[in-house]
Amino acid sequence: MKLAHRMHAGPAHIGTPRVASPFKNVHATTHAPLGDDHFNVMRPMPERDRDFTPVTASIVDRHVLARGSQDKVVENTTRKGKEERPDPIAPTPTCTPSILQEDPQNFACRASVTSDSDVTPADANHHRVDELQAADRTLEQVVRYHLNKAHGQGTLGRSLSNIPTANTIGISTLGLHNQHDCRESKRSSRDIGTGVNQIIPEGGLVGNLQNLPRAWFNPVPHREVGLLTAAYSDEEFGMPYISTTPMGILDTADCTRQMQECVGKWAPVFTNLSVDYEPYIDQQTRSVSQAAWFSRSIDCQNLTGKRAVILGDATHAAAMTKILAREMGIRVCCAGTYCKHDAGRFHERVRGFRDEILVTDDHTEVGDMIARAEPSAIFGTQTERHVGKRLDTPCGVISSPVHIQNFPLGYRPYLGYEGTNQIADLVYNSFTLGMEDHLLDLFGGHDTEAVTELSLVPMEKDLIWNPESQLELSKIPKFVRGKIKGKTEKFARQNGITNITVGVMHAARESFGA
Repeated sequence: MKLAHRMHAGPAHIGTPRVASPFKNVHATTHAPLGDDHFNVMRPMPERDRDFTPVTASIVDRHVLARGSQDKVVENTTRKGKEERPDPIAPTPTCTPSILQEDPQNFACRASVTSDSDVTPADANHHRVDELQAADRTLEQVVRYHLNKAHGQGTLGRSLSNIPTANTIGISTLGLHNQHDCRESKRSSRDIGTGVNQIIPEGGLVGNLQNLPRAWFNPVPHREVGLLTAAYSDEEFGMPYISTTPMGILDTADCTRQMQECVGKWAPVFTNLSVDYEPYIDQQTRSVSQAAWFSRSIDCQNLTGKRAVILGDATHAAAMTKILAREMGIRVCCAGTYCKHDAGRFHERVRGFRDEILVTDDHTEVGDMIARAEPSAIFGTQTERHVGKRLDTPCGVISSPVHIQNFPLGYRPYLGYEGTNQIADLVYNSFTLGMEDHLLDLFGGHDTEAVTELSLVPMEKDLIWNPESQLELSKIPKFVRGKIKGKTEKFARQNGITNITVGVMHAARESFGA
C-alpha cells in the first residue's frame, strides 16, 4: 500500500465502483473510514450525471473498532438488497479489513444468505493492484459470474446475430472523454453497417450479459479496462477482440481494417455479401477528419522537430506518441506511462517513436525528467499540468487523472475520425501557447509579471542575480526564459560563480552555443 501526494492511479476501492456504478443495477459497497466514501461525490460532479448507481459505505467508527465489522457490513448489505433490489451487490476491497485483521470473504458469504440479491465480492487485492487493475478485474468477474449463471440456467445466447454486431468493452466512468468516445464508437459502427450488441459497463444491464456471446467481435478501446473480459470471451466463446485503439488517422484506419477482417469472416455466411471498408476509410480521412490536411499545412510544419514529453495511461500515452511522431513530425524526447503492469506492451507500441521511455507512478521522478528534457510542450495528466505550470511549459491533458475542466459539456471525443480533429487542435494550441505569451511580453500585454522561479531543478541557495541581469532576463521571451535561466545557473555553478551578472549570462550563452 502506498500513500502519495498526486497519485496517478488511485486505490482499488475506486476502481471497482468505476465498473459497478456504470451498470444500471450493480450496487457496490465499501467498508472504510470516513473520507474514503467520496466516490458518490466524485462520480456525478465531473460527468454531470444525475442518474447513476451510488456506492454504499459502511463507515468504520469507534463502535466497529470495539465490536468488529461483521454485523455492520452484513446489515448494510442486506438492507441495500431490500431497498434497491440490485443484481448483484459487489463488496469493494479496501485496506480496512487488513488493518482490522478481518475476513471480507466471510462477510460476503454471510450477507449472501440474508440478502435478496447476489453478493459477489470484488476479487482485487487492495495492496497489490491499483484503480485500473481493480476495474479491469471487476468487469471480468461480473461478466464471468453472470455468463456462468446464464449457462447453468440454460439462458446463455450462443448463436451469432444475423447481422454484424459488436460488444464495446471497457467504457467506464471517470475516464477522459469516455462518454464522448462511446458516442463516436457507436457512430463509426453505424457508418460501416455494424450494429452494437452491448456496451459494458456503461449503461449496461447484467441481465443482458447472457447475450454477450451473440456479437461477432469485441472492440476494447482502452486497454486498461476491458482487456481481461475480452480475453476471457475469446478463450471461452471464441470471440475475437480488437485492442488497437482507434486514436489518430493511422491507428483508426488500422482498427477499421481489423473490424473488416472480423466481419468478413461471417458476412458471406449470414448476408451473402463481402465487406470492403476501404472506401469508408478514404471518405472519412478526406472529409470528416481534417488532421491529414492539417499535417501538411504550414501551421503543422512549423511544429516539425519541436520536442514533447508524453505521460499517461498506457493507451493514451502510446497513441499520442505515435500521432506526434508519425503524423505530425514532432520529436518525442520521452514517452512514459504510470501503468507499470502494462510496461512490456507499452515498450512494444512506442518502439522507434521516442528518444527514451519512463515507466513510473512517482510524480517527482516525472517532474525531474520533464525539467531535464526541457520540452516545448507536455502531454500528460493533471499532475503533468501542475509540473508544466511550475516550469512555464504548456501542457495538453490526454489521460486521467484529470480536473473537472477536462470533462467538457460539448462533444469532444479522442477516438475515431472526429477524435483526430480534437487531438490536432489540442496539439496545435498547446505548442502555440508559448508563442502567445511571447507576443504578450513583446507588445506589453497583461502578462508582465516579474521574473519568478521557473525550474523544478533545485538551485543553489547562494546564487544571486543582480538587478541588471534580472532586467536582461526579463527581456527574453517567456517561453524560453526558464531554459536560459537554468543553463545560466548551471554554468555559474560549474565555474564557482555566485553573483550572476550580464557578463556571466553572455559567457554562459557562448559556452552552451546559444
